[in-house]
Amino acid sequence: MTAVPLSRRSVVVLAIVSIIGLLMLAWPLLLDVAPDAERVDPPFLFLGLLPVILAVVLAEMSEGGMDARVLAVLGVLSAVNAVLRLVSAGTAGLELVFFLLILGGRVFGAGFGFVLGCTSLFASALMTAGVGPWLPFQMLVAAWVGMGAGLLPRRVTGRREIVMLVGYGVLSAYLYGLLMNLQGWPFMAGVQVPGQDSTELSYVPGASVLDNLHHFLIYTLLTSTGGWDTGRAITNALAIALLGPAVLTTLRRAARRALIEAPTAR
Repeated sequence: MTAVPLSRRSVVVLAIVSIIGLLMLAWPLLLDVAPDAERVDPPFLFLGLLPVILAVVLAEMSEGGMDARVLAVLGVLSAVNAVLRLVSAGTAGLELVFFLLILGGRVFGAGFGFVLGCTSLFASALMTAGVGPWLPFQMLVAAWVGMGAGLLPRRVTGRREIVMLVGYGVLSAYLYGLLMNLQGWPFMAGVQVPGQDSTELSYVPGASVLDNLHHFLIYTLLTSTGGWDTGRAITNALAIALLGPAVLTTLRRAARRALIEAPTAR
């Protein structure tokens, strides 16, 4: 059996959640704001994002997508990821949670990777008192990271597999930082006050999508890409390159003992 089989309904639910989440992450670019606005508030729809994500997990469990063995593996990996995030603390981008998430998604499949991303970030937020309006976004983007790892080509093995996973770890580190920066950009960089010159970093009410996108890319390049995101990318690359072969072997041995098989290539 697969760790978390994705039925057609599950795929549709995941697609809907992903589309809603992407729209919510990009709210600074999509929201219609008056040019003279001095503050910008996000749509309160994002408050419903966390229950939707949790509903996906519950739907998988209620449909028999997870039995006791899968739940045991999920619980162990989520707990380990929560502890890894606690000890690494994200200082200068040092976040060890993502490398195990990527390897778990690789071994157990896309559905398991999605669920693991949700549960890992939720558990670590409880341990680090990191529960806040940013948590649903963190859970969703981490879920995408785990799901993407499960969708990588299955026929790639050996050293080429490690190289592929290292490349994916670097790419996902930058994409995670980019998306998380986007949802909080107007609050972190501030809003351009009417009558004042733009700083090329601030959110500009009433500006076009392309203009604000230009400001955002400059903001994230100067404040995140060269620091936190690069640190996260290096951490992912080193952890996967050094620990990846041993961890993959361990996870695959656990999968065989639990009679869990990742989806085969078609």
